[in-house]
Amino acid sequence: MVATRLMKSLSLPPTTTTILQEIASNHHNGLAKVVLKKGKTQLFRDGSPMVYSRAVDRIIGRPPPKTGDVVMVADGTEKPIGWGLYNSVSMFCVRLMQLEEEATRDPSCAFNMEKLLETRIDVAIELRRNLGLPSTSTNAYRLVNSEGDRLSGLIIDVFGDLAVIASSAAWVEKYKPQVEACISRIDEINHINWRQSVEMLKEEGLDLTDSKGMHLPTLQKRIKVIENGISYAISPDGQKTGFYADQRENRNFISTISEGQRVLDMCCYSGGFALNAVCGGAVNVTGVDTSMPALELANENIVLNNLDPGKISFLRRDATEFMKDAIARNESWDMVILDPPKLAPRRKVLQNASGMYRNLNSLAMQLTRRGGLLMTCSCSGAMTQSGMFLRILQGAASMAGRKITLLREAGAACDHPIDPSYPEGAYLSNMLFRVL
Repeated sequence: MVATRLMKSLSLPPTTTTILQEIASNHHNGLAKVVLKKGKTQLFRDGSPMVYSRAVDRIIGRPPPKTGDVVMVADGTEKPIGWGLYNSVSMFCVRLMQLEEEATRDPSCAFNMEKLLETRIDVAIELRRNLGLPSTSTNAYRLVNSEGDRLSGLIIDVFGDLAVIASSAAWVEKYKPQVEACISRIDEINHINWRQSVEMLKEEGLDLTDSKGMHLPTLQKRIKVIENGISYAISPDGQKTGFYADQRENRNFISTISEGQRVLDMCCYSGGFALNAVCGGAVNVTGVDTSMPALELANENIVLNNLDPGKISFLRRDATEFMKDAIARNESWDMVILDPPKLAPRRKVLQNASGMYRNLNSLAMQLTRRGGLLMTCSCSGAMTQSGMFLRILQGAASMAGRKITLLREAGAACDHPIDPSYPEGAYLSNMLFRVL
């Protein structure tokens, strides 16, 4: 009997210590462990960075972790799957930063946010260099795209020598000096503008209602950048980070199909599509937006590019009112571009937003001459991820008494990478139709 037990014990595989367990054992403060529920592990092993509270079975550690603390994330047997940053308030209680197999390949970053930030930002810089950014014709681009660059909650856009850092996670606020230090080391960056997503940070447990969100109050009111050879004046305190670099490739495409066309650019902001159309040979371009600051930028861009003001103009009008009035006057354009603001910021308003998208696109289709082109967009992640956008556009065509054919479907530019394990990172839909 004793011999049998001895043989069984000898045949058992040796207990192995993972690299994260080994490093954690030497951590001077000790590390809390977030243990996942049975059946919830694979999603995060596959790389999804957002560990939601309902996936957590228990938290081991005394005292319990505080928001911003580094924690181990483990499966139901308490075997580590990775480590991340804890949040005691958010519905996402951990943002995973490194998986066990990644730590095995590169243990220098394990539980070390400063080193991880440096490594991930260096990788992001190298990726953009490989994509040809920046270049002599383009110096406005996205350097870090949150989950797509494995830094959930952090976005960095570069505009010439200015880096605009958009923070939407408590950990980003905690590690602000380290983030800034990494960006300051980039040769072409001379200025940093720190912008806080106040509403999102509120959900993370940070009340920033009194914060200005500006790192350098002495920034110029206008910054000049170049994109695909076209110059733009941008405002550091404008919408989002100041400029929509995500539409760069779609704007450039418009320039290739605009020769000889009459073009209407609805919700034009600072005129990106309109400028590309006229530079591509359009005979007449009209841009419409409700924002006076945006239209001031758009008109400055006409001057910056030495364009003929007889060929391109911008109007301050409500989009729906303008299109209804134009339909009443039997006006039409060879090409219509519709890029409205985010109408569905959350899934719960998707139904209402669907009606708004349908109505706006129905009007836009009625303004597109038969046989002409409509480029229509949605920057609402909830809409893009729902897969409903094309069906809504079919409904809009039916309302307008038109027939549409899909010619091109695109998303954000290549400097906005998406992690397949986090499809929620896809937010921009851009579709080109022939309208009959």
